Amino acid sequence: MLNNRKQILSLSVNYGTYKQFIDEIILLSIKKQSSYVCVANVHMLVEAHNDKGFQDIVNGADMVTPDGMPLVKVFKSLHGIVQDRVAGMNMLPDLLKEAEANNVKVYFYGGTQKMLDLTNEYCKKAFPGLTVAGLYSPPFRPLSEEENQGVIDTINNSGAQLVFVALGCPKQERWMASMKGKVNAAMVGVGGALPVMIGLQKRAPLLMQKLSLEWLFRLGQEPKRLMKRYMVTNTTFIVLFAKAYFAKGRHK
Repeated sequence: MLNNRKQILSLSVNYGTYKQFIDEIILLSIKKQSSYVCVANVHMLVEAHNDKGFQDIVNGADMVTPDGMPLVKVFKSLHGIVQDRVAGMNMLPDLLKEAEANNVKVYFYGGTQKMLDLTNEYCKKAFPGLTVAGLYSPPFRPLSEEENQGVIDTINNSGAQLVFVALGCPKQERWMASMKGKVNAAMVGVGGALPVMIGLQKRAPLLMQKLSLEWLFRLGQEPKRLMKRYMVTNTTFIVLFAKAYFAKGRHK
């Protein structure tokens, strides 16, 4: 298990090679270990900074991956570690490929019914040997205790070993934490990686990814929804990083 972690501002994030992260998640799935993986970016980091309860949820995950390039750069700046980026948009198709190769049954939870229908079609074409144990689009309201138990029973009875949760941050992380010890599978919060994989949205060009400008590409796709979020989160991140960086300098 990837037990190595470093404090990246408000989050405790695992470090290791990209392949190690993929292998560990598949191993959790094969074991059917009730666990959850948070894919951390700047948005999640700032949410955790602003909400101690959410911070505890993310830091309590079995694994926290460094999704965003800014987090990868903080590893280098604060800890001297050259860390691979472990992005959800790369992990999702790679995990599906490994699940297919290892006969791991997968389940998709979250998103619209249209998205899940397209996901099912995509998986049949891209991963013909993959077993999709189920797909469920929950209603846009809190579920009752009875409905939650129904979801737990449905996932467990399906034989799913790896559950991809696409509810968006912070909802998906809260849901996974609430399901640990109840859902007998590894859960991974994939958020916006799912619509990109199946072609509903485009991903930023590689150069923008390397320059930590993927957020700018997404902003161009969804300006109304993301403008306020990025203005606040990016500014907060820069302030938090500056404080940590200069505090490190003073300590030295």
